[in-house]
Amino acid sequence: MTIGDFSRATRLSAKTLRFYHQVGLLEPASIDPTNGYRLYDTDQIADAQVVRQLRTLTVPVETIRKVLLASDIPTRNELISTHLERLESQLDATRAAVTSLRGILEAKPAAQLAVEHRSVPATPALVIRETIDLEELSEWYTGAVGELTESTRLPGRRPAGPRGGVWDTNLFLEERGEAMLFFPVTSLDAVGTLTGRVQAETLPAVDLAVTVHRGSDETMAQAYGALGAYVAEHELGIDGPIRETYLEEPVDGSSESVTEIGWPIFRTAR
Repeated sequence: MTIGDFSRATRLSAKTLRFYHQVGLLEPASIDPTNGYRLYDTDQIADAQVVRQLRTLTVPVETIRKVLLASDIPTRNELISTHLERLESQLDATRAAVTSLRGILEAKPAAQLAVEHRSVPATPALVIRETIDLEELSEWYTGAVGELTESTRLPGRRPAGPRGGVWDTNLFLEERGEAMLFFPVTSLDAVGTLTGRVQAETLPAVDLAVTVHRGSDETMAQAYGALGAYVAEHELGIDGPIRETYLEEPVDGSSESVTEIGWPIFRTAR
């Protein structure tokens, strides 16, 4: 087949076919020695169609080369599946960014934010705390939630309130710092012997400016931004970790949750 006929059969332009030849991805069956015309066999149409679809999915040229050279179907499928998983991850990240940007456009200014000043007393709790890198946060959080929840199954360890998290400023400022999850309990006296990473301790009392975020994690940043602006404008802030309280968890596949965000402030007059 001439390059023109092959182009019509595969819907790949002559320019694209020449490029694929240059990079060794889809070489012609032969080249006319007198005029340099590229000639293709009909059995190359299937490979060209595979290449076209994979490039539509932005599969790198080197990966496509490995797909075409794969000696068996499972190997070929694994290469394609790996790239599809990467695309799905990128799509999730894009959706999250779109949601976050829409949240910024719709966010209330700090002056309209509902904020409560709250004095939280010293709290006995079951705790998992660890110094981690910021990139580890999601995986660490999932593991810590499971381990902490499992530790509350004995009667003396029943939670006395919703789960909370305490996040060191350096975790975000320096991308490494202390992360902590906890369940408040009535008393530490009946907790008994703990295993794994779970510890029993009394969290110190703290004064917080508290707002409530309702929505997905992608819009959480807007609540943080508005609360931070409120604290700065009222000159209330002090050094200390942010405290979150998870009032409602996502259910039935939903990403919606209700979270209290507590920003440390100095004690204000009553």
